[in-house]
Amino acid sequence: MLVSRQGVDHTSRYPDIVAALRSLEVPSLILDGEIAVFDQALISRFEWLRRRAPTETATPPLFMVFDCPHARGKDLRDRPLYVRRNVIEDTLDDQDLLLPVRRLADDGLKAWQQVLERGYEGLVAKDPTSLYRGGRTLAWLKVKQRDYRVEERGFYKP
Repeated sequence: MLVSRQGVDHTSRYPDIVAALRSLEVPSLILDGEIAVFDQALISRFEWLRRRAPTETATPPLFMVFDCPHARGKDLRDRPLYVRRNVIEDTLDDQDLLLPVRRLADDGLKAWQQVLERGYEGLVAKDPTSLYRGGRTLAWLKVKQRDYRVEERGFYKP
């Protein structure tokens, strides 16, 4: 089942992702992530999930996994993120439509430099020792560029 944060069932909207999840053959699994589409430069384009020009080159919808609160009958919410991340990477090994989110440098300044070099909108800084908690916490901080300009992609965010 693919269920949004607001409880909306998207299972029928993404049958290929659901089929990939079922192929994992894991007896019990809860993954936390988001569906994304990437352009030819491999920059996520969430607006393309709703509408995309037929001339734009894009990936199929992908399930980008950033956490795993439950796997193989075990509640992992009280385990540190680095343990849960290893479970994600082991579980999703060799998948095409289910991918762990990309890791950036552990050093915050180096990670920010990677964001700037790759043209990302921002990053989510995560404490690798943090436990899984619903809602916003100080262990996971979203950091965005305030003056993000990408004329070649046709948008500007002041």
